Amino acid sequence: MDANATRGMLSNGIGILILASVSWNMDLTLFAVLALAINWVVFFAQALPNNSEKFFDATGSLTYLCLAAVSVGFAYSGRDMRQLVNPAMMTIWCVRLGSFLLSRILRDGKDSRFDELKKHWLRFLGIWTIQALWCFLVASPVLVCVTSTSCATGPGLLDFAGWCVWVFGFAFEVIADQQKNAFRTNAENKGKFITTGLWSLSRHPNYFGEITMWIGICLSSSSCLQGANWMAWLSPLTTFILLMKVSGVPLLEATGEERWGKDPAYQWYMTHTPCIVPALRAPPAYKPSAAPLLNEKQ
Repeated sequence: MDANATRGMLSNGIGILILASVSWNMDLTLFAVLALAINWVVFFAQALPNNSEKFFDATGSLTYLCLAAVSVGFAYSGRDMRQLVNPAMMTIWCVRLGSFLLSRILRDGKDSRFDELKKHWLRFLGIWTIQALWCFLVASPVLVCVTSTSCATGPGLLDFAGWCVWVFGFAFEVIADQQKNAFRTNAENKGKFITTGLWSLSRHPNYFGEITMWIGICLSSSSCLQGANWMAWLSPLTTFILLMKVSGVPLLEATGEERWGKDPAYQWYMTHTPCIVPALRAPPAYKPSAAPLLNEKQ
């Protein structure tokens, strides 16, 4: 059997198995089915016929929006403050990030990350299945919070702490994205890598902001989690694993290594700048005299 077909079968099978198992234990099966249905419908209706990933990120945002809307619509209780604030925060985040990612791919025309994945339709489908799983797991603290009767209570200290953490993470991600977008649209920076602003403190400050946001939502939801619903903490863990080990840092840093790996200034930046958690202050600026030291370390 073709290797890409085998990988496709594995990614789809494993994704569906995890999605079914977690959603059943958390009593959120309806939302798991909805997440999978949205991604598969878009895949078979648009992505596969056109061999295109253009609406992949937009479909992820649509999935989050539908999960939030359906959870609020099917809430079992009178929707207390926590049950309104948490889905509202998820909605704000996904609309902002989704529109940013969609505008980027419409500008760039394609996403090179998908070139290898599109070689077989099963493997291509697997990415959409994994996205459905990702959306469900990440949204799970909101889904539990809104639909659980135990969460129909007034906000407590954990809620306010979580909301403050979310605001901090959201602002961090927005500022980082805007700084990088401004850097890329400046013609003088063509072929260069960003080392200014928040990017001087972390190589991926936008990812730090995203992980922080979901920790904040989980803190709020922890005010009322019970039993298997503590699995909602898979949300920030899933985000961390996805960004650190799958589609975020590994792909971006591999591309960076191809483009600037022999540039001493880039080597200095990679060596002295934290990957995710930002430093309290920027590392010292690169000086040509530091090149011999870098070579010795290698």
